[in-house]
Amino acid sequence: MEAVLAAAVALLDEAGGQALTFRALAARLGTGVGTLYWYVSNKDELLDRATDHAIGGVLAVIEAQPESDDPIADLRAMAVALFDAIVDRPWLAAYFMRNTEVQTNTLRLYEKLGQQTLRLDLTPRQRFHAVSAIAGVVVGTAADLGMEIPQELLDGDPDRDAYLGRFADAWRTLDSEDFPFVHEIVDEFAGHDDRDQFLAALDLTLAGLRLQAGAGPVK
Repeated sequence: MEAVLAAAVALLDEAGGQALTFRALAARLGTGVGTLYWYVSNKDELLDRATDHAIGGVLAVIEAQPESDDPIADLRAMAVALFDAIVDRPWLAAYFMRNTEVQTNTLRLYEKLGQQTLRLDLTPRQRFHAVSAIAGVVVGTAADLGMEIPQELLDGDPDRDAYLGRFADAWRTLDSEDFPFVHEIVDEFAGHDDRDQFLAALDLTLAGLRLQAGAGPVK
């Protein structure tokens, strides 16, 4: 099973969910398609088990992180570890927590996030909403970064800065009375770093959680 899942993850890393077929996986393993049905019953189960296999590595990183005296700082470290994993493997976003009966590592990761909220003065609903919001920021932002890249960027002409700059230049020509916000932030957009943007969104979410829990500022 370990070899099957490792090969499935490799195919997903190379070309995403569309690349993972029983035929392609059997060819990668040098076996027959029928053999794979000893391990999984269909493609959905294969995708869920491959996702869980990959998340197992993230869980190991998170479990190795020492716990601090600030649960919100610990939540941040966990969220960043998950984000980096999904950016490296964009296909994870589509299947993360899709079936927790199969994805036991994913459920354990969700539990690890939730356990940090048990250290805060929150109601059960607030805990649920907090972890949902953090997961949404992480998975949603990582999924956006993993969207199909325009072919001209893949070709390297223009590069990313020039590509963003082209849109920024167009935004600067807009009427400032109709688009005051766009004019205010256009220079930030032109040179923004995607990871910094994620961290800002995560920190805004966690700041709200800190206020809700009355946890006070980080010491």
